[in-house]
Amino acid sequence: MKSKIFLSTIIHKRFMPFKHRFKYVVPSLFINLDELEIIKKKFIFFSINSFNVFSFNEKDHGYRDKKSLEVFVKDYLKKYNIKFKNLNIMILCFPRIIGYVFNPLSVIYCYDNNNLISIFYEVKNTSNEQHTYVFKGKANSKKFELNHNCDKKFYVSPFISMKSYYKFNNSMDDNNLNVIIDLYDQSNYKILSAMQYGKFKQINSLGMLKFLGLNPLFGFKVIFAILFEAFAILIKGGKYYSRKKKLNDSISFEGDF
Repeated sequence: MKSKIFLSTIIHKRFMPFKHRFKYVVPSLFINLDELEIIKKKFIFFSINSFNVFSFNEKDHGYRDKKSLEVFVKDYLKKYNIKFKNLNIMILCFPRIIGYVFNPLSVIYCYDNNNLISIFYEVKNTSNEQHTYVFKGKANSKKFELNHNCDKKFYVSPFISMKSYYKFNNSMDDNNLNVIIDLYDQSNYKILSAMQYGKFKQINSLGMLKFLGLNPLFGFKVIFAILFEAFAILIKGGKYYSRKKKLNDSISFEGDF
């Protein structure tokens, strides 16, 4: 199968107005949407759109309703005039564990035959809001290193101004995946660097249960870590930026990678 377990390390480094850093190891899934039913039948501990020890729920992504993630991706590829003939969709995300998940970032890779044609960066905040940044281009599906950037259009941290921009570095080969997102202010000073890197492992029941044993409350660990780090930044004197709550999920086309 193309679907894999992705054992990754996540590091966040804040550089301004003071230094702050945290690091943790997390299990993720790199799922081929065409293989969802195969995974469901093959692994007793894994379900699609229903409760289990591990599960992947399409309502956690895309339209976040009864429409499938594939429909969401195809709708916006067509809207942004990104052409395809034989579309294959992979998503890097955290699985639900015992019914719960929080995905600060999910990355959706869109392939047409042997080419990567688009990347969707799906970002969520702790208020359950979502924005997706869409890029298009053409790269080898098996090995690539891409650099692209865009303005910040979504409120993630209350301690970072909206007047800033992102630089993305996204690279992959048969065994490794690295995603680095750097945030810069209007004066081109780096404010924050967030990175997720690691190796692919074969997906199997033993591997998934191993990760559960190491991280029995993994989903809660992610949200707790975010809130704890926010509190630490507040104690250090981080500036708070208020905003109005988003009423709807949003998506933006950001050009070529």
